[in-house]
Amino acid sequence: MSWLWGRSSNGFGGRVTAEEVTDDIDASGLTAVVTGGFKGIGFYTARTLARRGAHVIMAGRNLADGVAAREGILNDIPQAKVDIMELDLASFDSVRAFAKEYLNRDLPLNILINNAGVAMPPFTLSKDGIELQFATNHLGHFLLTNLLLDKLKATAQSSGIESRIVNVSSTAHMFSYGGGFRWGKLNEEQGYKKFMGYGQSKLANICHAKELARRLKEEGANVTANSLHPGAITTDLQRHIGFIRAISQVFGCLLKTIPQGKSQGAATTCYVALHENVKGVSGEYFVNCNIAQPSSNARNAELAKRLWDVSVEMTSKS
Repeated sequence: MSWLWGRSSNGFGGRVTAEEVTDDIDASGLTAVVTGGFKGIGFYTARTLARRGAHVIMAGRNLADGVAAREGILNDIPQAKVDIMELDLASFDSVRAFAKEYLNRDLPLNILINNAGVAMPPFTLSKDGIELQFATNHLGHFLLTNLLLDKLKATAQSSGIESRIVNVSSTAHMFSYGGGFRWGKLNEEQGYKKFMGYGQSKLANICHAKELARRLKEEGANVTANSLHPGAITTDLQRHIGFIRAISQVFGCLLKTIPQGKSQGAATTCYVALHENVKGVSGEYFVNCNIAQPSSNARNAELAKRLWDVSVEMTSKS
Protein backbone atom coordinates (compact mmCIF):
# COMPACT_ATOMS: atom_id res chain seq x y z
CA MET A 1 0.00 0.00 0.00
CA SER A 2 3.03 2.30 -0.02
CA TRP A 3 2.10 3.46 -3.53
CA LEU A 4 -1.05 4.97 -1.98
CA TRP A 5 0.34 6.66 1.08
CA GLY A 6 4.12 6.87 0.78
CA ARG A 7 6.23 9.92 0.09
CA SER A 8 8.90 10.08 -2.56
CA SER A 9 12.19 11.92 -2.86
CA ASN A 10 10.46 15.26 -3.46
CA GLY A 11 8.62 14.95 -0.15
CA PHE A 12 5.16 14.53 -1.63
CA GLY A 13 3.04 11.40 -1.78
CA GLY A 14 -0.45 9.97 -1.53
CA ARG A 15 -1.38 11.66 1.75
CA VAL A 16 -0.29 15.19 0.85
CA THR A 17 -2.97 17.86 0.38
CA ALA A 18 -3.34 20.52 -2.29
CA GLU A 19 -2.63 23.16 0.35
CA GLU A 20 0.61 21.45 1.34
CA VAL A 21 1.99 21.06 -2.18
CA THR A 22 1.27 24.73 -2.92
CA ASP A 23 2.47 26.09 0.40
CA ASP A 24 4.47 29.32 -0.09
CA ILE A 25 3.51 29.50 -3.79
CA ASP A 26 2.33 32.92 -4.93
CA ALA A 27 -0.01 32.54 -7.90
CA SER A 28 -1.18 36.15 -7.94
CA GLY A 29 -1.15 37.51 -11.45
CA LEU A 30 -2.00 34.09 -12.92
CA THR A 31 -5.31 33.23 -14.54
CA ALA A 32 -6.60 29.66 -14.61
CA VAL A 33 -9.56 27.84 -16.14
CA VAL A 34 -10.74 24.71 -14.31
CA THR A 35 -13.32 22.55 -16.07
CA GLY A 36 -15.69 20.69 -13.80
CA GLY A 37 -14.85 23.31 -11.19
CA PHE A 38 -18.19 23.38 -9.42
CA LYS A 39 -17.82 20.09 -7.52
CA GLY A 40 -15.40 17.40 -6.41
CA ILE A 41 -11.74 17.53 -7.38
CA GLY A 42 -12.32 20.51 -9.65
CA PHE A 43 -13.81 22.57 -6.83
CA TYR A 44 -10.91 21.85 -4.49
CA THR A 45 -8.45 22.56 -7.29
CA ALA A 46 -10.13 25.90 -7.96
CA ARG A 47 -10.25 26.76 -4.28
CA THR A 48 -6.55 26.02 -3.80
CA LEU A 49 -5.51 28.07 -6.83
CA ALA A 50 -7.68 30.94 -5.60
CA ARG A 51 -6.17 30.66 -2.12
CA ARG A 52 -2.74 31.11 -3.69
CA GLY A 53 -3.91 34.29 -5.43
CA ALA A 54 -4.80 33.11 -8.94
CA HIS A 55 -7.82 34.46 -10.80
CA VAL A 56 -9.84 31.28 -11.30
CA ILE A 57 -12.59 30.73 -13.84
CA MET A 58 -14.61 27.68 -12.85
CA ALA A 59 -16.45 26.09 -15.77
CA GLY A 60 -19.36 23.67 -15.54
CA ARG A 61 -22.76 22.69 -16.85
CA ASN A 62 -25.04 23.85 -14.03
CA LEU A 63 -24.62 27.52 -13.21
CA ALA A 64 -26.65 27.14 -10.02
CA ASP A 65 -23.97 24.75 -8.78
CA GLY A 66 -21.42 27.29 -9.92
CA VAL A 67 -22.98 30.07 -7.88
CA ALA A 68 -22.94 27.85 -4.79
CA ALA A 69 -19.32 26.83 -5.44
CA ARG A 70 -18.20 30.43 -5.87
CA GLU A 71 -19.98 31.48 -2.68
CA GLY A 72 -18.35 28.57 -0.84
CA ILE A 73 -14.89 29.72 -1.90
CA LEU A 74 -15.57 33.38 -1.10
CA ASN A 75 -16.90 32.47 2.35
CA ASP A 76 -13.62 30.68 3.00
CA ILE A 77 -11.35 33.11 1.13
CA PRO A 78 -13.02 36.55 0.96
CA GLN A 79 -10.23 38.02 -1.17
CA ALA A 80 -10.44 35.25 -3.79
CA LYS A 81 -10.82 36.14 -7.46
CA VAL A 82 -13.30 33.58 -8.74
CA ASP A 83 -15.70 33.65 -11.68
CA ILE A 84 -18.01 31.02 -13.15
CA MET A 85 -18.85 30.22 -16.76
CA GLU A 86 -21.15 27.71 -18.38
CA LEU A 87 -19.54 24.79 -20.21
CA ASP A 88 -20.96 21.44 -21.33
CA LEU A 89 -18.06 19.38 -22.65
CA ALA A 90 -20.45 16.89 -24.23
CA SER A 91 -21.53 19.60 -26.69
CA PHE A 92 -19.14 21.05 -29.26
CA ASP A 93 -21.44 24.06 -29.60
CA SER A 94 -21.13 24.72 -25.86
CA VAL A 95 -17.34 24.35 -25.99
CA ARG A 96 -17.11 26.80 -28.87
CA ALA A 97 -19.45 29.24 -27.13
CA PHE A 98 -17.36 29.07 -23.96
CA ALA A 99 -14.12 29.68 -25.84
CA LYS A 100 -15.65 32.59 -27.77
CA GLU A 101 -16.95 34.23 -24.60
CA TYR A 102 -13.65 33.70 -22.81
CA LEU A 103 -11.66 35.25 -25.65
CA ASN A 104 -14.11 38.14 -25.87
CA ARG A 105 -13.44 38.93 -22.22
CA ASP A 106 -9.82 39.57 -23.21
CA LEU A 107 -8.49 37.73 -20.16
CA PRO A 108 -5.01 36.20 -20.09
CA LEU A 109 -4.71 32.43 -19.64
CA ASN A 110 -1.77 30.90 -17.79
CA ILE A 111 -3.25 27.56 -16.74
CA LEU A 112 -5.86 25.31 -18.35
CA ILE A 113 -6.94 22.38 -16.18
CA ASN A 114 -8.97 19.81 -18.13
CA ASN A 115 -10.59 18.15 -15.14
CA ALA A 116 -14.28 17.54 -15.87
CA GLY A 117 -15.50 14.09 -16.71
CA VAL A 118 -18.15 11.41 -16.63
CA ALA A 119 -17.48 7.86 -15.49
CA MET A 120 -19.04 4.63 -16.73
CA PRO A 121 -22.61 5.50 -17.67
CA PRO A 122 -24.72 3.11 -19.74
CA PHE A 123 -24.09 3.52 -23.46
CA THR A 124 -25.14 7.06 -24.36
CA LEU A 125 -24.50 9.35 -27.30
CA SER A 126 -23.59 13.00 -26.81
CA LYS A 127 -25.42 15.88 -28.47
CA ASP A 128 -23.02 15.44 -31.39
CA GLY A 129 -23.71 11.70 -31.73
CA ILE A 130 -20.49 10.56 -30.05
CA GLU A 131 -20.16 8.01 -27.23
CA LEU A 132 -20.56 10.11 -24.10
CA GLN A 133 -17.36 9.25 -22.22
CA PHE A 134 -15.12 9.77 -25.23
CA ALA A 135 -17.00 12.96 -26.10
CA THR A 136 -16.91 14.49 -22.62
CA ASN A 137 -13.63 13.29 -21.20
CA HIS A 138 -11.52 13.64 -24.33
CA LEU A 139 -13.02 15.37 -27.36
CA GLY A 140 -14.59 18.25 -25.44
CA HIS A 141 -11.27 18.98 -23.77
CA PHE A 142 -9.36 18.44 -27.02
CA LEU A 143 -11.50 21.05 -28.76
CA LEU A 144 -11.40 23.45 -25.82
CA THR A 145 -7.61 23.23 -25.63
CA ASN A 146 -7.22 23.88 -29.34
CA LEU A 147 -9.54 26.89 -29.18
CA LEU A 148 -7.66 28.41 -26.23
CA LEU A 149 -4.15 27.41 -27.29
CA ASP A 150 -3.28 30.70 -28.98
CA LYS A 151 -4.34 32.55 -25.83
CA LEU A 152 -2.10 30.31 -23.71
CA LYS A 153 0.83 30.95 -26.06
CA ALA A 154 0.20 34.70 -26.18
CA THR A 155 -0.05 34.92 -22.39
CA ALA A 156 3.24 33.06 -21.97
CA GLN A 157 4.92 35.33 -24.49
CA SER A 158 3.65 38.58 -23.00
CA SER A 159 4.21 37.59 -19.36
CA GLY A 160 7.40 35.60 -19.73
CA ILE A 161 5.78 32.95 -17.55
CA GLU A 162 5.33 29.40 -18.80
CA SER A 163 1.70 28.46 -19.49
CA ARG A 164 0.55 25.01 -18.42
CA ILE A 165 -2.08 22.58 -19.68
CA VAL A 166 -3.07 19.86 -17.22
CA ASN A 167 -5.16 16.82 -18.24
CA VAL A 168 -6.72 14.90 -15.36
CA SER A 169 -6.56 11.24 -16.41
CA SER A 170 -6.68 8.05 -14.32
CA THR A 171 -4.89 4.75 -13.78
CA ALA A 172 -8.05 3.35 -15.38
CA HIS A 173 -6.35 4.19 -18.69
CA MET A 174 -4.59 0.82 -18.30
CA PHE A 175 -7.91 -0.97 -18.76
CA SER A 176 -8.97 0.30 -22.18
CA TYR A 177 -9.98 -1.85 -25.13
CA GLY A 178 -7.43 -4.05 -26.87
CA GLY A 179 -5.07 -1.86 -28.85
CA GLY A 180 -6.18 1.18 -26.87
CA PHE A 181 -9.00 2.58 -29.00
CA ARG A 182 -12.00 1.18 -30.86
CA TRP A 183 -10.99 2.71 -34.17
CA GLY A 184 -13.98 2.78 -36.49
CA LYS A 185 -16.33 1.70 -33.70
CA LEU A 186 -16.00 4.55 -31.22
CA ASN A 187 -19.72 5.32 -31.35
CA GLU A 188 -21.13 1.80 -31.66
CA GLU A 189 -23.21 0.36 -28.84
CA GLN A 190 -22.35 -3.21 -29.81
CA GLY A 191 -19.16 -4.17 -28.02
CA TYR A 192 -19.34 -1.16 -25.68
CA LYS A 193 -18.08 -1.86 -22.17
CA LYS A 194 -18.54 1.06 -19.82
CA PHE A 195 -15.40 0.40 -17.79
CA MET A 196 -13.22 -0.03 -20.87
CA GLY A 197 -14.92 2.97 -22.43
CA TYR A 198 -13.87 5.01 -19.42
CA GLY A 199 -10.35 3.61 -19.69
CA GLN A 200 -10.30 4.53 -23.37
CA SER A 201 -11.23 8.14 -22.61
CA LYS A 202 -8.60 8.38 -19.86
CA LEU A 203 -5.97 6.88 -22.19
CA ALA A 204 -6.95 9.61 -24.65
CA ASN A 205 -6.22 12.26 -21.99
CA ILE A 206 -2.63 11.03 -21.66
CA CYS A 207 -2.08 10.58 -25.40
CA HIS A 208 -3.51 14.06 -26.01
CA ALA A 209 -1.10 15.64 -23.53
CA LYS A 210 1.90 13.75 -24.92
CA GLU A 211 1.21 14.60 -28.56
CA LEU A 212 0.39 18.21 -27.68
CA ALA A 213 3.64 18.46 -25.70
CA ARG A 214 5.56 17.15 -28.71
CA ARG A 215 3.97 19.73 -31.00
CA LEU A 216 4.53 22.59 -28.56
CA LYS A 217 8.19 21.65 -28.11
CA GLU A 218 8.67 21.42 -31.88
CA GLU A 219 7.12 24.87 -32.23
CA GLY A 220 9.21 26.32 -29.42
CA ALA A 221 6.16 27.57 -27.51
CA ASN A 222 6.55 28.37 -23.82
CA VAL A 223 3.62 26.08 -22.96
CA THR A 224 3.72 22.66 -21.32
CA ALA A 225 1.17 19.83 -21.36
CA ASN A 226 1.04 17.03 -18.80
CA SER A 227 -1.43 14.46 -17.51
CA LEU A 228 -2.02 12.87 -14.13
CA HIS A 229 -3.88 10.36 -11.99
CA PRO A 230 -5.53 12.14 -9.04
CA GLY A 231 -5.92 9.10 -6.78
CA ALA A 232 -8.67 6.79 -5.55
CA ILE A 233 -11.32 9.38 -4.78
CA THR A 234 -15.03 9.08 -4.04
CA THR A 235 -16.90 11.83 -5.91
CA ASP A 236 -20.11 12.36 -7.85
CA LEU A 237 -18.22 10.98 -10.84
CA GLN A 238 -18.88 7.50 -9.47
CA ARG A 239 -22.66 7.70 -9.49
CA HIS A 240 -22.81 5.08 -12.28
CA ILE A 241 -20.35 2.70 -10.59
CA GLY A 242 -22.19 0.47 -8.13
CA PHE A 243 -19.24 -1.63 -7.03
CA ILE A 244 -17.09 1.43 -6.26
CA ARG A 245 -19.92 2.98 -4.28
CA ALA A 246 -20.19 -0.23 -2.27
CA ILE A 247 -16.45 -0.38 -1.66
CA SER A 248 -16.35 3.26 -0.58
CA GLN A 249 -19.12 2.61 1.95
CA VAL A 250 -17.42 -0.45 3.44
CA PHE A 251 -13.77 0.56 3.05
CA GLY A 252 -14.09 4.33 3.03
CA CYS A 253 -10.82 4.71 4.90
CA LEU A 254 -8.95 3.38 1.86
CA LEU A 255 -10.35 5.94 -0.55
CA LYS A 256 -9.76 9.67 -0.60
CA THR A 257 -13.09 11.35 0.11
CA ILE A 258 -12.55 14.98 -0.79
CA PRO A 259 -13.51 16.70 2.52
CA GLN A 260 -12.01 14.01 4.80
CA GLY A 261 -8.85 13.82 2.72
CA LYS A 262 -8.39 17.61 3.03
CA SER A 263 -8.13 18.08 -0.71
CA GLN A 264 -5.76 15.13 -1.25
CA GLY A 265 -7.62 14.46 -4.47
CA ALA A 266 -6.62 17.85 -5.87
CA ALA A 267 -3.00 17.69 -4.72
CA THR A 268 -1.38 16.30 -7.86
CA THR A 269 -3.42 18.61 -10.11
CA CYS A 270 -2.33 21.67 -8.13
CA TYR A 271 1.26 20.43 -8.02
CA VAL A 272 1.46 20.03 -11.79
CA ALA A 273 -0.31 23.36 -12.34
CA LEU A 274 1.76 25.50 -9.97
CA HIS A 275 4.89 23.94 -8.55
CA GLU A 276 8.37 25.12 -9.53
CA ASN A 277 9.52 21.48 -9.75
CA VAL A 278 7.37 21.05 -12.85
CA LYS A 279 8.74 24.07 -14.71
CA GLY A 280 9.82 23.02 -18.20
CA VAL A 281 8.46 19.49 -17.72
CA SER A 282 6.13 18.47 -20.54
CA GLY A 283 4.57 15.30 -21.92
CA GLU A 284 4.79 13.48 -18.58
CA TYR A 285 2.27 11.52 -16.51
CA PHE A 286 2.12 12.16 -12.76
CA VAL A 287 0.88 10.04 -9.84
CA ASN A 288 1.02 11.31 -6.25
CA CYS A 289 2.91 14.44 -7.38
CA ASN A 290 5.67 12.42 -9.04
CA ILE A 291 6.42 11.42 -12.62
CA ALA A 292 5.21 7.87 -13.23
CA GLN A 293 5.17 5.47 -16.15
CA PRO A 294 1.77 4.97 -17.78
CA SER A 295 0.75 1.96 -19.88
CA SER A 296 2.53 0.94 -23.08
CA ASN A 297 -0.40 2.29 -25.11
CA ALA A 298 -0.03 5.67 -23.37
CA ARG A 299 3.65 5.71 -24.34
CA ASN A 300 2.95 4.85 -28.00
CA ALA A 301 3.77 7.96 -30.04
CA GLU A 302 2.13 6.64 -33.20
CA LEU A 303 -1.07 5.89 -31.30
CA ALA A 304 -1.07 9.44 -29.94
CA LYS A 305 -0.58 10.90 -33.42
CA ARG A 306 -3.44 8.82 -34.82
CA LEU A 307 -5.69 9.89 -31.93
CA TRP A 308 -4.83 13.52 -32.69
CA ASP A 309 -5.79 13.16 -36.35
CA VAL A 310 -9.02 11.33 -35.51
CA SER A 311 -9.88 13.94 -32.86
CA VAL A 312 -9.34 16.80 -35.30
CA GLU A 313 -11.65 15.09 -37.78
CA MET A 314 -14.35 14.37 -35.18
CA THR A 315 -14.37 17.87 -33.70
CA SER A 316 -14.46 19.48 -37.14
CA LYS A 317 -17.62 17.71 -38.29
CA SER A 318 -20.06 19.56 -36.05
